[in-house]
Amino acid sequence: MLVPVFTAARAQSPEAPPDTMAERVLACAPCHGAQGEGTRDPYFPRLAGKPAGYLANQVIAFRNGRRHYPPMNYLLEFLPPDYLKEMAEYFASLNPPLPPPATPAVGEDVLNLGKTLVTQGDAARNIPACVSCHGPSLTGMEPGIPGLLGLRPNYISAQLGAWRYGTRTALAPDCMQIVAGHLTEADVTAITAWLSSRPAPENRRSVPKGTYALPFACGSQPQ
Repeated sequence: MLVPVFTAARAQSPEAPPDTMAERVLACAPCHGAQGEGTRDPYFPRLAGKPAGYLANQVIAFRNGRRHYPPMNYLLEFLPPDYLKEMAEYFASLNPPLPPPATPAVGEDVLNLGKTLVTQGDAARNIPACVSCHGPSLTGMEPGIPGLLGLRPNYISAQLGAWRYGTRTALAPDCMQIVAGHLTEADVTAITAWLSSRPAPENRRSVPKGTYALPFACGSQPQ
């Protein structure tokens, strides 16, 4: 009499989910969205479509403690680098739409300053244009330079502040820390407002490595 009962119990048990990377990274969805598109929380960024090398650099930095955010440090602490690279490649393969541009909360003069710094830089203060590294469409370049569109204002501001004060670092030469060190608070406000108000380009994918030359060496982008 036990066999039919056991068989019926097995028939009613749920099937195991497919063993795919899409299933494995569902743990990331509450913060980063089901397709890596980001969420309403401004401090949890979009992952989808960013270069795999950039994403791998970030998760490895969290794993090794070079970037500091306790939940991420804890979640990634025991995952091997090769597995983290697989995760990065998965998110890089996704391409959901970008969110609508943010409505600027600053005046036209601030937006104009932001546009100038992003598109032209300020040579007198050793500030290169953001487009010189992140590309004319600000979509980034493989393998390690991220796009800058589709990010919420608070996130952009927080990351620029982290670069400025050294709480976020990258592989040497740490070009972003060097550049951000020349920015003022007013610069950060202006860049944040202009970048977050930009509409999505027709092609939001990062361009291939070598599409354009960087103005200086950057440890995150091998030459």
